[in-house]
Amino acid sequence: MAPSRPIWSGHIRLSLVSFAVKLYPATTSTSKLSFHQVHEPSGKRIRYEKVVPGIGPVDRDEIVRGYEVEKDSYVLLSQEEIDEIRIEARRTLDLVQFVEACEIDPIYFDRPYYVVPDDALAEDAFRVLREALRQGGKVGLGQLVMRGREYIGALKPCSRGLLLETLRFDEELRKSDPYFSEIGDEKPDKELLSLAQELVERKTGPFDASAFHDAYGEALKELVETKAKGRKGTVAVNEEAAPQGEVVDLMAALKKSLGETRKRGGRRRSRARKAA
Repeated sequence: MAPSRPIWSGHIRLSLVSFAVKLYPATTSTSKLSFHQVHEPSGKRIRYEKVVPGIGPVDRDEIVRGYEVEKDSYVLLSQEEIDEIRIEARRTLDLVQFVEACEIDPIYFDRPYYVVPDDALAEDAFRVLREALRQGGKVGLGQLVMRGREYIGALKPCSRGLLLETLRFDEELRKSDPYFSEIGDEKPDKELLSLAQELVERKTGPFDASAFHDAYGEALKELVETKAKGRKGTVAVNEEAAPQGEVVDLMAALKKSLGETRKRGGRRRSRARKAA
């Protein structure tokens, strides 16, 4: 069952076809712990006030948005002025291009949203577009405005619905050259490369997100629960890693890793035969 309040509602338009949709966040932050700043001597939460130097605290309705054009000089904009800009684009995702999914570099992806038809009238067009994208292996691209800013939207099939992923604009990305320019062009040793490729191949399998867990977050929750019950204690996160600064023999490490992988594979096959 979908949440009662969508984060965005509007229309998807393909040429002359337009239908109403709602967007819901596909991710949640409820599993993450959030902390407040607390005054330790009193145990009370620290609050922040909106203040103006030389004036003091101000009311919320006296605050507007301002863009600094020069030092301490601002262009002021009211919410009404902002809302009047590109009203049509604010509520319409116009699909202007279609690309193969693999053409979009993952670095551009920002946030995912579930897209559902707004009513029964929109459902027919929604299903037609979903299947056209699925059978063609395509992603639809357009632009929309959410939360006061414009985004590129990439639309693709997702189960029985559609998924919209917002994309970063090109100017939002830092160029990689300054970071990678000092990495040498020498080709890796062939034997080392072969060992690494074999290790990668042995660890290759279908993606399963449930196989990964937030060990740090779970340990943090356990620590909070322990202290909330009035007990002192610390919770450690087990990590298997080489000590920091230790010089590693790459060849020996790769061979050892392959050996352990082969042993685990052998044990799995043995258990499978016994089960059979």
